Amino acid sequence: MIEQELIDKFVENLMINHHYSKETKKSYLEDIDNFVSFLHQNGGFNGFTKVKRIDIETYLTYLDEKDYADETVARRISALRSFYNFLIKNDFIDANPFDLVQLKHKGRKLPHYFYEKEMTQLFEAVQGDDPLSQRNSALLEMLYATGMRVSECANLLLDQLDFSNGIVLIHGKGDKDRYVPFGSYAQHALKKYFDQGRKILMTKNHQDHQYVFVNSRGQGLTSRGIEYILDQIIKKTSLTSDIHPHMIRHTFATHMLEHGADLRTVQELLGHSSLSTTQIYTHVTMDHLKKDYKKYFPR
Repeated sequence: MIEQELIDKFVENLMINHHYSKETKKSYLEDIDNFVSFLHQNGGFNGFTKVKRIDIETYLTYLDEKDYADETVARRISALRSFYNFLIKNDFIDANPFDLVQLKHKGRKLPHYFYEKEMTQLFEAVQGDDPLSQRNSALLEMLYATGMRVSECANLLLDQLDFSNGIVLIHGKGDKDRYVPFGSYAQHALKKYFDQGRKILMTKNHQDHQYVFVNSRGQGLTSRGIEYILDQIIKKTSLTSDIHPHMIRHTFATHMLEHGADLRTVQELLGHSSLSTTQIYTHVTMDHLKKDYKKYFPR
């Protein structure tokens, strides 16, 4: 079986059996392609079954020399490890050459987030009674209220929202579902958007689907579309920081901890499988405390 067919079967498995988004599929393809391209340029690529430990070690050295972030290297290796696990499961190979790979950590960067006053500026920037302003307000409120990933928000359907109980069912990574509450601000913004803005956009463009957030043509928003909207929102404020897809999610987690939530609760709300992933936010809040201490303590 040629190599491209193996990749196609792997991607088909991700989409059908694990319900991964198109963006996640694209990310896996890019990570595999990057590895294959590297091998082509450094001695040749003879097929996935011929990859040896020395090939992987050389690739890791290359990534280290390029000074990629720990998260980027970990994601690439994780994608390749998953791909090879799929090949083993389907009897294409006998062993996973990535199983024994141990990554060096250069020190994890603390996630960037917005202070509460900065979030207030963002909310003020989306005020308006036109359909797109109503959508942007509802979108921002839901991202902040739930800490959901941008991809989870893009795939959100109407029947996942329970207004009577104020909770949303989120379909997370790896086909893992979780329930997350959302408060009165998000409820109010959503109801206004549903009653007015969304209805106008759907009717005007003759659309009929269940996606919660739609674009100007009434079609479901993509993750890239949400990222673009967030970029436009921050440009309307006096904030100088850039915004990246997970920044509202980081803000949600940090604000929860700063206001007294325990780490296990935040882990559950974020949909992290491991508590160690959530613990990075304790470093964020500690960093904030240190800055305030230095700023306000007289000695």
